[in-house]
Amino acid sequence: MEHFFAPCPRGLENLLVEELEAAGAQETRGVPGGVAFTGDWASCYRANLHSRLATRILWRIAQAPYEREADIYRLAFSQPWEAYFAVTRTFRVQTTASHSPLKSIDFVTLRVKDALCDRFRARDGERPSVDTRAPEVRVQVFLTKKECTLYLDTSGAPLWQRGLRHANVEAPLKENLAAGILRLAGWRPGIPLVDPMCGSGTFLLEAACMALSRPPGLERPRFGFEALTAYQPEVWRSIRHKALGAVQETRFLRLWASDQDKKAVRATRHNLRAAGLEGAAEVTEQDFFDLTAPADTGILIANPPYGERMGELDRLAELYPAMSGVLKRQFPGWRAFFFTADSRFPKLLRLNPSRKIPLMNGPLECRLYEIALVAGSNRRETRN
Repeated sequence: MEHFFAPCPRGLENLLVEELEAAGAQETRGVPGGVAFTGDWASCYRANLHSRLATRILWRIAQAPYEREADIYRLAFSQPWEAYFAVTRTFRVQTTASHSPLKSIDFVTLRVKDALCDRFRARDGERPSVDTRAPEVRVQVFLTKKECTLYLDTSGAPLWQRGLRHANVEAPLKENLAAGILRLAGWRPGIPLVDPMCGSGTFLLEAACMALSRPPGLERPRFGFEALTAYQPEVWRSIRHKALGAVQETRFLRLWASDQDKKAVRATRHNLRAAGLEGAAEVTEQDFFDLTAPADTGILIANPPYGERMGELDRLAELYPAMSGVLKRQFPGWRAFFFTADSRFPKLLRLNPSRKIPLMNGPLECRLYEIALVAGSNRRETRN
């Protein structure tokens, strides 16, 4: 059994445990920012193909205490890199740290790169080439206060890069965070879903792929594990073939999205069309204040704007209270979820959230607010 670590957006660790266990992971252990687990290579391949929440799947190859850079060099030099990948492969080293006493993380990266090259040169008489832009092999170094861990990245490009979003708007939500928000909201295929601030359509794309059993890694041209010596192509082909066979035909999935920005609507429609998901959702150019519910019950989910400049903050302070009236009049019986870094949001919206779920959007501290909208007497028929 191999040891792996799957980083993810903070706040999604428990959901990622469930997802990895469904892929065959064992001895799962959630920690802030990810999940450690053991498994065979088949479980690693399935996790890379099917995980909607993980950022990467990292293969742990070494772990040891350190005090100075020389200790890290010795640890890296002692690893049998020549057994992990061929000298003809290009590579890159990246280092992240949490409370490390070392002054320069860049110097640690350089020392690990030197150790790897020195090991190859001592064994083979030649060294692999560095490629910082599109390496075939990615070495990840993680430092805590006293311990250094070396990983090989089995994913390659981050797993949130699904290859589905061709057109973007400003500050798009990463796909794995959007998938996690849908899971936290309790959305499941068949439940009506409305995104009234759709941007480039990330929530819509993730929901459609979930509903059609379309694995998030299906469109990726390659994974990092394909460059490793341990790669088992027959196992991978079998896993991918099984996943392909489970994908359903595109159909209308009771997904509705809108935005007042023409560019956002065009981007969402383009992304759905490019992904072969045209017809799975209804996308319209519409102001939030013109919304009407397409069904008696369902989930409304939105990533509203949150500005940093004073003028933007003042405009948002006027926008939020007006939004509450639309929600109460047009969406009785629904549950609304708003993902924002603006801590004033629930107070300005003037609706009490039933849940406040802390999540990290990169370096931003955010909250997912759930608001249960009390059903009124005016019931609406489902719109086909």
